[in-house]
Amino acid sequence: MNRHLHIVCLDIPYPADYGGSIDMFQRIISLHRVGIKIHLHYFDYRGVTDTRILSNYCESIHSYKRDTGLKGFSFQQPYIVASRNNKQLIHSLNENDYPVFLEGVHCTGIIQQIRKPGRKIVVRLHNDESDYYKGLYHTEKKIFKKLYYLNESRTLKRYQHHLPNDCLYLCVTDSDLHKFKEEYHIEHVKKMPSFLAWQRVKSLEGSGNFCLYHGNLSVCENEKAAIWLLDKVFRKIKLPFIIAGKNPSKSLDKIAHLCRHTCLVANPSETEINDLIQKAHINILPSFNSTGLKLKLLHALFQGRHCVVNEAAVDGTGLAGACHIGNNAGELADIVSQLYHTPFTGDEIEKRKKIFCSTYNNSRSAEQLNQWLFGHYQ
Repeated sequence: MNRHLHIVCLDIPYPADYGGSIDMFQRIISLHRVGIKIHLHYFDYRGVTDTRILSNYCESIHSYKRDTGLKGFSFQQPYIVASRNNKQLIHSLNENDYPVFLEGVHCTGIIQQIRKPGRKIVVRLHNDESDYYKGLYHTEKKIFKKLYYLNESRTLKRYQHHLPNDCLYLCVTDSDLHKFKEEYHIEHVKKMPSFLAWQRVKSLEGSGNFCLYHGNLSVCENEKAAIWLLDKVFRKIKLPFIIAGKNPSKSLDKIAHLCRHTCLVANPSETEINDLIQKAHINILPSFNSTGLKLKLLHALFQGRHCVVNEAAVDGTGLAGACHIGNNAGELADIVSQLYHTPFTGDEIEKRKKIFCSTYNNSRSAEQLNQWLFGHYQ
């Protein structure tokens, strides 16, 4: 029996150059491998037109324009939702009764219009978007963006309290699972690990000769973390420190080059970022937001040596046992100073294998998702 599935992505899932896109792209690959015929729908606002890689895994590919600015504004729905309520998408999904997989709360505004008797609708909750936008509000400096993030957080909070209860919702962390069950009173909610590009621990034993922070530096939270590390941690301990990531601001670039022992690598390729993560002695990845799962942390744990974080980075993830945790600049500086002269051992690699390889198994997760889509939720 042919199994057809609509997947609606909030963004084009390839190139997979940030956490959410990695999860989306690897899910597409994994579902294709278990024999599901995928009809991909995505919102095009990055200007990416080359879909040849995606066509290797999808039966059909459809792109839609997101309504930005005032066109995407609604008093009833958050902007990230209302701006994706596309009539052409609704028409395409209603041409048949295939199950629908919606990536993120972002794509849930169309649920009422695509409901059919017996149709399965599954929603991937990348995080609690209300908390995520509250975090952006606290880290943003520009007043207009700050007010937008605050309003979006409040609107998302109301919206998530009224999500349809006859869909299946899939969270990435235990803390998100508990929140959507207890606070938002969603009946059908389960945990599904992120689909990763890394399926084997490839960390190297021994020692590297620098510390690394990496992430999408155009996100204000990540820029804040990078500047905080420069100012509060590495100005104090003066160990070699590299910041690497997408689209850094001019101000971050300037700050990163003020000291001889710190520098910035802008827009590294996938090969370059993998090389940096493997060669670093310490991947330091504090977070100012505890929502969702930080895929950059998993990237570092699968391919890097020592990982140093704060509590917010690992809250509800089950990854604390594989990390060194400090909760302020002084604690992180002390941990980094001690670890910098401590070789990374094979015992630590084996510990990571035990933690990760059973949980982050794309094939197993795809089989489970296949059952939920074409079988039963229970």
